[in-house]
Amino acid sequence: MLFRKLIRTIGKYKAQFISMIVMIALGAGVFVGFNIEWYSLGKDGNAFFDEMNYADYRVYSETGFSEDDIEAVRNIDGVENATRYLSVNTTVKGEKKSLALCITENTGISDFLIIDKAADAEYTADSDGMWLSDQYAAANDIALGDTVTVVYQGAEISGQVVGLIKSPEFAVCLPDETQIMLDYETYGYFYISPKMLEKQLGFTFYPQINIKSELPEEEAEQAINAALGKTTLVLGKDETVSYAMMKSEMEEGQTMGSILPVLFLLIAVLTMVTTMHRITANEKVQIGTLKALGFRDRRIVRHYTSFGFLIGILGTVLGVGIGFGIAAYILNENSAMGQYIDLPSWKLYMPWFGWLVLAALVAFLTLISFLSVKKMLKGTAADALRPYAPKKMKKTVLERGRGWNRLPFGTKWNLRDISRHKARSFMTLLGVVGCMVLLVGGFGMNDTMNEFTETYYDKVCNYETRINFAETAPNEEIEKIAQLYDGDWVASASVQMDGKTVTFEVYNITNDNYRFIDENNDVLTLSDHGAYLCHRLEDTAAIGDTAAFSPYGSDETYEVEVVGYVRSVMTENIVVTKAYADEIGIPYHITSVFTNEEQDEIADSELIADKTTKQALVDSLDSFMQLMYVSITMLALFAVILSLVVLYNLGVMSYVERYRELATLKVVGFRDRHIGKILISQNI
Repeated sequence: MLFRKLIRTIGKYKAQFISMIVMIALGAGVFVGFNIEWYSLGKDGNAFFDEMNYADYRVYSETGFSEDDIEAVRNIDGVENATRYLSVNTTVKGEKKSLALCITENTGISDFLIIDKAADAEYTADSDGMWLSDQYAAANDIALGDTVTVVYQGAEISGQVVGLIKSPEFAVCLPDETQIMLDYETYGYFYISPKMLEKQLGFTFYPQINIKSELPEEEAEQAINAALGKTTLVLGKDETVSYAMMKSEMEEGQTMGSILPVLFLLIAVLTMVTTMHRITANEKVQIGTLKALGFRDRRIVRHYTSFGFLIGILGTVLGVGIGFGIAAYILNENSAMGQYIDLPSWKLYMPWFGWLVLAALVAFLTLISFLSVKKMLKGTAADALRPYAPKKMKKTVLERGRGWNRLPFGTKWNLRDISRHKARSFMTLLGVVGCMVLLVGGFGMNDTMNEFTETYYDKVCNYETRINFAETAPNEEIEKIAQLYDGDWVASASVQMDGKTVTFEVYNITNDNYRFIDENNDVLTLSDHGAYLCHRLEDTAAIGDTAAFSPYGSDETYEVEVVGYVRSVMTENIVVTKAYADEIGIPYHITSVFTNEEQDEIADSELIADKTTKQALVDSLDSFMQLMYVSITMLALFAVILSLVVLYNLGVMSYVERYRELATLKVVGFRDRHIGKILISQNI
């Protein structure tokens, strides 16, 4: 009998039941989806890095490392393995594309995963052939057996593609720190053996050592410098682009998963509290009838409690489906995330706490139903049979004021109704506020990035092409190229400052091709009498103080006077002019030239490592924005749906609980349009 009544009650309040299930499904779905996204990215990414023995530390030197150096590093207590490594950008012959040339002496560290290969092909110290990025090959229609030719420092390196690979070193495949989004049509990577490089160039050069070690970072750095007998640049894996970018995406997803979905769940649960209370209040006579027929309280409690349990189960089951759908849409090899982070596997995993939250959600919804019906069971059957009577209200502060009688009837009626039904009014308001928080936050991210693009790429980057030079290119020759193309140049190097790695940059700006902005985004003219720190280094030194730093590979310490701060996009840096660097005797090597010449008009040279255009950077940012657009679209869509469901559900319940009052208004002469105007004005 009670089961049939359950079906009839659900049919009677089908709009409310459907809306509550939808709200719980949306809340659970957004919570599950966003948390699956960051958790699965971490699981899949870490599995790939662990399988390929991703190096824990990287040691850099502009002069390169000898066999004695690598042997000294391997002999450090706590170092499991080490290998010399090379990665330099080259230009694809005859095309506006670049490929990173990579060589490793030991594939046991930061190995690459073979996706496809020619028969009997193996990567050894003396093997021939190229092992090419599978993503670059797919984007450029390159197959096994094809020949690829690149140009490095004026020399050609040519080889047959014998394997297609994925490398953890290029899980985020960017040509330099100025770009933020991958473009496999124009940039990729390949590995060749040390012997093949020596055969084609006549020499080998290793500016990097990859190390596998469990030593703490500070201890590892001290041991490495002691073994090599000099100060070197040592970076942990958290400071590498691939690992740091993946970790950053995880942290961003974790932050969103711990804030926004909670808002969805909160709105859904609080609305459920009000709705279940109203349903049980409207069922008061039915509850009294059941008591009069001899049903015990515990059976009646069990019956009405099952409403919340049923809503919780159906809502969470649908929510899990929605959540996995959201995660699958964000995490797959063809999605924006799949194009940004190159992983071999995109499996989905629910975090352990997700199941606990869902179980707690069902239990809490069941508890809401239990408490709602328990309140209606107080007293005898005769008490329960009496219709639900709204509680008596005292006059509010407004009603006791002098201006109360001057207010229109509709305003008085609405203010009294809001005061009498505080919970329902609060839930409705919270639903609207929550929706607007999500909408303003989502579209605000979009506006912020558009403002960033306009400020940085239109105001700071006032050039068309950036020419990057090889490490061995002399400054005198680079300055000649800069004069030839009316360019400005920068010398960039990593230095140690207060125990952290920052970038030291020397600029020679004579053609306004590159600019600097202050904290107000106004263009700033650099002084020749001091250094500028980026705003992220403000705590390091105040204006007028002296900042000290030491270049890696050198025992010298240089001091500069801080005269201001500039905005920096990608790195923490110290900025000085050429005149100031020459004045205090800081050595530097020019790394790039900014010019307004088109890329095609710049002649190739053995001094030039590669050329990138500003438009490529803008396109890179546009691609990166696709990741944000996915989140913004989902947030906006679910926020609107949730707000509509909340408003509809509470609006219907508001009408049901006031139908006697509305009928009274009709009896005393109010027309339908007047009553409708009163209700609509309260919603507004």
